[in-house]
Formats: sequence, structure tokens, C-alpha cells
Amino acid sequence: METPIQENPEVEIYEEERIDAGLESRVMLYNDDWHTFDEVILQLIKATGCSYDEARSKAFEVHIKGMATVYNGEFKDCLRVSSILEEIALHTQIVT
Repeated sequence: METPIQENPEVEIYEEERIDAGLESRVMLYNDDWHTFDEVILQLIKATGCSYDEARSKAFEVHIKGMATVYNGEFKDCLRVSSILEEIALHTQIVT
């Protein structure tokens, strides 16, 4: 007599909830005494795709205030921007 093949037991599937989806975040850039304005401006352009004038304005704000928001967007995009800025050892922070 053959034993019937048992179907797979019931399996519970959990969906991972993404808590960062749609969260607006920002990248803060901090002033330092070892990078030139040109270095910061070029890295801001590379990281954010902004214009030269916008990057120069942000770099000047960082210099005067000690820090400034240089990018707003989704958390994953802020991670990308922050990592590009940190390629030349700029000090950044992502704020959610």
C-alpha cells in the first residue's frame, strides 16, 4: 500500500517592511580647514549634479555657518551623495 505524498506544510511568509521608503532625508556637510573651495565645489557637483554656481553657494554657506544642508532626497540617495562627498574625506551626516 502506498503512502500518500504529503503537501508542503503551511509556511508563513513575512514581508520585510522598508522603513526608509519615501522618507525625506538630508545631507549635512561640515566645514574643515584642509579642503580648498575648489575641491569642495567640484565634489559637490560630482555628488549632487548641481551647477557650479549652486555648489559654490553651498560651499560658501558651509564655510560661513560651519555646516549646511547640501542635498535633500530619499535616504538611499542621501547615502550615495554622502559617500561621494566622503571620497575626499569631507565630513558629512545624514539627517532624517
